[in-house]
Amino acid sequence: MLENQRSGKFVVGMDLGGTKILAAVVDQEGHILAEAKSATKAEKGPEYVIKRMAQTARKAAQQAGIDWSAVGGVGVGAPGPIDPGEGMVYSPPNLPGWDEIALGPRLSDTLDVPICLENDVNLGTLGEYALGAGQGTRDMVGIFVGTGVGGGLILDGQLRGGFRHAAGELGHMIVLADGPVCGCGNRGCLESVASRTAIERDIQLGIAAGRKSIIPKLVREKGRLTSGVLARALRKGDPLTVEVMGRAQWYLGLLTASIVNLIDPEMIVFGGGVVEALGKQFVAPIRVTARQYYIQQAGAERVRIVAAKLGDHAGVLGAAVLARRLCSHSPIGRDG
Repeated sequence: MLENQRSGKFVVGMDLGGTKILAAVVDQEGHILAEAKSATKAEKGPEYVIKRMAQTARKAAQQAGIDWSAVGGVGVGAPGPIDPGEGMVYSPPNLPGWDEIALGPRLSDTLDVPICLENDVNLGTLGEYALGAGQGTRDMVGIFVGTGVGGGLILDGQLRGGFRHAAGELGHMIVLADGPVCGCGNRGCLESVASRTAIERDIQLGIAAGRKSIIPKLVREKGRLTSGVLARALRKGDPLTVEVMGRAQWYLGLLTASIVNLIDPEMIVFGGGVVEALGKQFVAPIRVTARQYYIQQAGAERVRIVAAKLGDHAGVLGAAVLARRLCSHSPIGRDG
């Protein structure tokens, strides 16, 4: 039986992806009480997906044993360009037909609660800042390495969206002039040389060129080349994987040094699927490279470069933090 609670006691954090919708009910201390997942089925169009998001949010509340009236707001992380003030999503990747969708207002009408919308990687960064590895900092940068490379900025305790809501596109900073073509169309973006997609590409090119590797054997066992497969190959000392991964880590180290030289944050947090699979093993070489290129070497060790702590929940927890701050005006954890 559903338990009637005081309105606004809980918030829901949601992560909208091209294949999956994740919703979590979060209490005032930042604890996840229950979560629900649904397939996005993006091919059915925005209206269907928005309806599915609402159903997933309500299902999470039901599984938490609370009445929907106890939910004070919903935070949503969505991919691609976002206008948080208007609740608009513009042409996100992997969501066909979402050219200019008023996701915030439409979802608010369906759920009858305030909706706070933000870019999904920004919310992953906010989650780590408020409830994960970044607790206790004021200036923090999040870098998430997966299929692509995303980033987010926390400056003086606030998520920095930028003048055009486009800040934090760290994956599209140029680190190799005339390098590989990136999915954005430019050459030499960090994403084109250091994402999991780039790592897989370079390993496959090496194998095609006759390099010996245990990757094909591991892929046959697993079914596909995953972050876990890369981690196993590294642990076994596969020379090709070590070489390709080391190159990606070097470029990530260069980017990290540039970030430190520009804004001098207290902490840089690395997350995403590759980091989750490798943890400290992935971050340590990045730290070594970054420190070689700091302009100001005094106190270099005080800039902490660490692995994320929240894993897949960083996005929904960041969305919950946003909802608590903006929708219900009561902060989770500490008030940034």
